Amino acid sequence: MTQPPDRTPPTAARSSLQADCAACFALCCVAPAFAASADFALTKPAGQACPNLLADFRCGIHTSLRDKGFRGCTVYDCFGAGQKVAQVIFGGQDWRSAPSTARQMFAVFPIVRDLHELLWYLTEAIALSPAGSLRAELTAALDETERRTRGTAAELLALDIGSIRQDVNPLLVRASDRARAGARHPKDLRGADLIGAKLTGADLRGANLRGAYLIEANLRGADLRLADLTGADLRGADLRGANLVDSIFLIQSQLDAAKGDITTKLPAARTRPSHW
Repeated sequence: MTQPPDRTPPTAARSSLQADCAACFALCCVAPAFAASADFALTKPAGQACPNLLADFRCGIHTSLRDKGFRGCTVYDCFGAGQKVAQVIFGGQDWRSAPSTARQMFAVFPIVRDLHELLWYLTEAIALSPAGSLRAELTAALDETERRTRGTAAELLALDIGSIRQDVNPLLVRASDRARAGARHPKDLRGADLIGAKLTGADLRGANLRGAYLIEANLRGADLRLADLTGADLRGADLRGANLVDSIFLIQSQLDAAKGDITTKLPAARTRPSHW
């Protein structure tokens, strides 16, 4: 395998894409809908506050979410969209003290969240790409996406997120393909149904696992270096002893949804989940 490029994202960009719950108005506890399931203990419609939400916008069961049946909350990531909506787009005016803003704020939040997720992927892709035309295209896409996140509420509601994703995705694929070019015999497992698969010790270096279903898969000791994990479903996947150093487009919430331990090797920019 060739030496992977320096993939440390720019500090400023990375910090702006991390959630700051203290600067938000618990938008993730209100705006999204969720259904009673293994991830949520109850059903909640979109735009209705979770019954565990306190008056000061803190979660009343934050320290025991998994024990209380709210595992889904522990793996949610707004990529910093919450504070952008609360403090920039709505100028720090919260939906409780200004209820007239609530409906629009809740509608804007998922749009900005999707844009911030794209910003995260673009930032990672830029760090993957050496100087050249692709890096320039990625940087231009990053700048344009960032500009969109600073639009008015009306401008954001008018965006076609699906179309924006279609424009950005080919750039991310090209960045991934280039980064994985040095891997030996890379496997193409895009969208593969690998639910419960026995992949102990599997050589998945450079594999394309975009959108793969790896729910409850046994990946103990697997080599996932330079594997593209964009959108891979790792819920309950066993990553004990797996090597994910230099894996591509691995987001923190994927790790939070999986199982691992101290022997799991992670990229420097990712955090070992506390429940491991």
